[in-house]
Amino acid sequence: MPSDVFGALANPVRRKLLESLREGPRATGDLAGLFELGRPAVSEHLAVLRAAGLVREEPRGRQRFYHLEPAALAEVGEWLHPFEHYWKQRLHALTDVLDEENTS
Repeated sequence: MPSDVFGALANPVRRKLLESLREGPRATGDLAGLFELGRPAVSEHLAVLRAAGLVREEPRGRQRFYHLEPAALAEVGEWLHPFEHYWKQRLHALTDVLDEENTS
């Protein structure tokens, strides 16, 4: 998995862009309207997401529509999966401690 995927996901603006694309393809202008950023700044964020393979661009006339590319996100999920067990264990341990405190 390219490390640039994690770099792309590290930015909150780019994460919000990805979240908004879960609903389906959106035009650059629509995406820019979600932020208090200029359209060029949003376009730069989209370029980072595109370079990381997280979105693809589709020209339609004078507009560009962006689509979520779930394959790269699936790779991130696969990489994170082994850590789920660790966190589940930690949360269970915390629950046990809290339950003991409440019964004391």
